[in-house]
Amino acid sequence: MAAERLKDHSRESRTFTARALLAFVIVVVLLGVLLGRLYYLQVVEYDRYVAMSEDNRVQLQPVPPTRGLIYDRNGVLLADNRPSYSVTILKEEVKDLDKTLADLRKLIPISDREIERFEKRLRQRRRSFESVPVRFRLSEEEIAKISVNYHRLPGVRVEAELIRYYPYGESLVHAMGYVGRINEKELKAVDETNYAATHYIGKLGIEKFYEDQLHGEVGFQKVETNARGRVMRVLERTDPKPGSDLMLHLDLRLQQITEKLLEGRRASVVAIDPKSGGILTMVSTPAYDPNMFVTGISSKNYNALRESSDLPLFNRAIRGRYPPGSTVKPIIALSAIDSGAVTPGYTIFDPGFYTLTHGGRKYRDWKRGGHGKVDMYDSLAQSCDVWYYSVAHKMGVDPMSDYLGRFGFGSVTSLDLPEALGAILPSKEWKKQARKASWYTGDSLNLSIGQGFLVATPLQLATATAVIANRGKWAVPRMLKGVQTVDEMGEISIDMPDISGIKLPPEDVALNNEKHWDDIIHGMREVMHGERGTARRAGANSAYEIAGKTGTAQVVGIKQDEKYDAEKLAEIHRDHALFVAFAPIDDPQIAIAVIVENGGGGSSTAAPIARKVMDAYLLGIDPIQESEGSAE
Repeated sequence: MAAERLKDHSRESRTFTARALLAFVIVVVLLGVLLGRLYYLQVVEYDRYVAMSEDNRVQLQPVPPTRGLIYDRNGVLLADNRPSYSVTILKEEVKDLDKTLADLRKLIPISDREIERFEKRLRQRRRSFESVPVRFRLSEEEIAKISVNYHRLPGVRVEAELIRYYPYGESLVHAMGYVGRINEKELKAVDETNYAATHYIGKLGIEKFYEDQLHGEVGFQKVETNARGRVMRVLERTDPKPGSDLMLHLDLRLQQITEKLLEGRRASVVAIDPKSGGILTMVSTPAYDPNMFVTGISSKNYNALRESSDLPLFNRAIRGRYPPGSTVKPIIALSAIDSGAVTPGYTIFDPGFYTLTHGGRKYRDWKRGGHGKVDMYDSLAQSCDVWYYSVAHKMGVDPMSDYLGRFGFGSVTSLDLPEALGAILPSKEWKKQARKASWYTGDSLNLSIGQGFLVATPLQLATATAVIANRGKWAVPRMLKGVQTVDEMGEISIDMPDISGIKLPPEDVALNNEKHWDDIIHGMREVMHGERGTARRAGANSAYEIAGKTGTAQVVGIKQDEKYDAEKLAEIHRDHALFVAFAPIDDPQIAIAVIVENGGGGSSTAAPIARKVMDAYLLGIDPIQESEGSAE
């Protein structure tokens, strides 16, 4: 039998003691490390961590409101908010900003101009841990490239935000304006609290004028942040109040038809509802796409717009100052008969010119051979210049300037078009102050046919025509029809905001003899429907009666014995074509003014355009479709 091995208790005891001692040493060392760390945190770093603990608290952060939408009179959406994806950088998470930007430019195209704007926004950043956009409007492919490289681009993110979008582009830019990124100057002019999280603001037009209504009210959220400002969690939230939705008097269909009619021209059309003052259409061509300006236009695109000889950035409808030509003759005639200078039956013989003294300078009529025997009604129908020379000589400048002012010339009478100009209404006082010269009789003669110092905007011409249509009653031109609200049942209501304090309407035009409205309107009717009316072709076969007045404004002077020949002049030196009208005469629903730069005669160029616009509005006829159909 083999001998059994016995346990060595002494050896096992030594092994256990050694292991226990090793474990004790390890525990003591770890305890020492722990105590050392505790001492370091509680004593050495005490001040730092107390400060960090104090800074780790609840903060109130702003939440931007959604900008209100804009609709036309028929509920068609004109200004929308759409999500746009931007690549942003959070500086606090970036170790080497220049390297990060360089790496980013390898993935997507970023111009030097965009880098400059990014650096400027970074300097203007309102809060720490606020991301700053580098480039806007990323494509799906660009988003994908950035997303798969997040791991090597710390601090770089793709973020979505709602930005303004204009679905009809250049069709409405001169009527509505646009929004753009808010700058330091604008930020100082608004309530900083309400705009604390807002990046866009109205720059022009309706977007600018109704900024308070469209912007809404900022919301807030209580968040827990660390010492560096990073949000750890949201504790409480008060939602922002969205901006109000606006409904305009604008008719998109009419706007687009008018735009097509003016295609390829430097021109403007303004049409107004005489009863409400609502602007139905306001077109200035050429135009530009406002979407380019929302997030910032490139230098290349901006320079192309700015340097264009056709001036697409220029809003001709409210800022274009043109000699109104014969379109003001109804008001000049009204000033003559209502002031008592002459009667409607006052008759002259027109040989084709007028002289103040025998053998003196000849103030020529547009018709070289003259119109023969002419009274006031004939002078309007045939646009006889000599009749107006004669009455201007009799009454002088004061009545003319007075009556023109009553119809809105020389002042801004629109309610909500902040860029509109008052143009120039000349008078003796004006010339003395502006030109340091006296007023001469020849100045009065030029004024009587809408030439000389008098200049007006298309909006002013349309407004004056609307006042004539209303027989002196003023309805202030305006874009806004009302604020659109939707109740719990889904019912839409349009409420007009209180704007009484913004602008008082001008006084109604009160005549010494109210019958003179009939006299003037009868003469304007003869322009369109009389046998010798200058716009009888444009008024032919109309389903409604039109009261109108043609006009042609000289751009350059013609010598006494020379004859105007458009073919010998450069296009920019040719006459402007003008036309004003309202219809129907018995129940005016639209008043319109048309100006076509260097378009020639008002009867041949401007009047047919106005007739098509009025047909489109009053009869629902689309002249563009009709012409395309006839071509087929």
